[in-house]
Amino acid sequence: MSSGKVVLGLLAGVAVGALAGILFAPAKGSKTRKRILKKGEDYSDALKEKFDDLVDNLTEKFEKAKEDISGNTEKVK
Repeated sequence: MSSGKVVLGLLAGVAVGALAGILFAPAKGSKTRKRILKKGEDYSDALKEKFDDLVDNLTEKFEKAKEDISGNTEKVK
């Protein structure tokens, strides 16, 4: 299983758990909706950050592989 799937599963589990905790907490509906929106924004920001890190990591690996291939091509010539 790839680490990306594990992270995504973990984030989904945390989101579901937090949502269930908020929904079963004794609070007014308007206050609960605001808390759900806030948590959603927090998780969205965290997911965006993880995605950006993943893209940066993949870009670095791609560039390194491209450099390695270029270096090997020069050696073969």
